Amino acid sequence: MEDFIQSLANLSDFWIYAAIFLIAYLENIFPPSPSDMVIVFGGSLAGFGQVDLLGALAAATLGSAFGFATMFGIGHWFGVKILESGRLRFLPKESIDKVEGWFRRYGYGIIIANRFLAGTRAVVSFFAGMSHLRFIYTLPLCFISALIWNSILVLAGNSLGKNWQKIGVYLTAYSQTVTAILVVVVLFLVGRYFFGRTKKSS
Repeated sequence: MEDFIQSLANLSDFWIYAAIFLIAYLENIFPPSPSDMVIVFGGSLAGFGQVDLLGALAAATLGSAFGFATMFGIGHWFGVKILESGRLRFLPKESIDKVEGWFRRYGYGIIIANRFLAGTRAVVSFFAGMSHLRFIYTLPLCFISALIWNSILVLAGNSLGKNWQKIGVYLTAYSQTVTAILVVVVLFLVGRYFFGRTKKSS
């Protein structure tokens, strides 16, 4: 994957922007993807004057926002059909309704945190659409979230220059930490849900 990222340096600035946009977009549809590292590398290339810093940031942020909007639309129009198709039988309808309820209550806050939730970005956008959050509010919030996160990545790459790969260690540690926290939270919520059902039936 590092060879692929390095090969971007041989492209013209237009195709570098296009690659950043496309990979940032696809991360929302087919996670996981190396989008964060590609964006960091774009920042590194900006440091050497090969691309424009704001251009790399704009390509990454627009790709992230359009990818979010795509999954939002899929969740909005087809979410219920996908869940009722039986492909996700391990999720009881009661549990899905409960998750939707949580999303309707905290949804817009989750949208703001979306880009910082490593590994769950596609899930967030899918359930945001399925929960029928208002797109007119959701899109600007996901854009702001993407802009803040991608600014950190682009500026990090711009500062590190040829040592841009070093940030991969921090991104991996961050991703593992966030994933572990999310797993604990999910286990807690699931445990509380089933404990509540057991208590009601006794």
